[in-house]
Amino acid sequence: MPLALITGAARANSIAAGIVPRLRAAGWTVVTSDLHDADHIADLSSHDGPAALIDEVNREHGVISALILSHAHDVESGILDTTADSFDLHVAVNARASLLLIAAFARQAGDDGGVIVALTSDHVTGNLPYGASKGALDRLVISAARELGPRGISANVLNPGPIDTGWMDDATRTGLREMTPRGRLGRPGDVAAVVEFLVSDEGRWISGQLIKSDGAFSAEF
Repeated sequence: MPLALITGAARANSIAAGIVPRLRAAGWTVVTSDLHDADHIADLSSHDGPAALIDEVNREHGVISALILSHAHDVESGILDTTADSFDLHVAVNARASLLLIAAFARQAGDDGGVIVALTSDHVTGNLPYGASKGALDRLVISAARELGPRGISANVLNPGPIDTGWMDDATRTGLREMTPRGRLGRPGDVAAVVEFLVSDEGRWISGQLIKSDGAFSAEF
């Protein structure tokens, strides 16, 4: 069975945790960045953590065919109250770690190449370091589609819009639901269905795209 590595699946109600069973049901062997227990979660904020994670997965499970980047550091702040340390940590986790994971993934990929899917967000105003680091992630992944395409690797960024994973209070949930034409918020299962297609043989021709899968939340009136 092909092997997929998913980051950011530690929380039971996270987007990544919703992707895991979907891919397993589709025939994938799935491992996550929290490989064993809380004491062994990869430190993606460090310089060597991303490559060490890929190496450990290779040793224990073999060659990785799909890399799903769903990890994120997110502490809300705006232009006037974002500290340099906070900005640096957001960039380190959300952008730099993704770059290093992608590079290590590409180096270990077999003759059949592989596929990268990264989860992103448009949330910037009032959440500046998170949004800016996600913007950097978008460019990294789209660049990977061009640079790594000759290695047989496809790469896409997926923007799922607001997903109800337990972070919303009632007012936020109601307000966002009213902004969605279908009258409901996205669920981890909605994201998982798109990821399953993108990592499939049929979906790998799609590459270099920022895909919005948000129930028309972002569609202009």
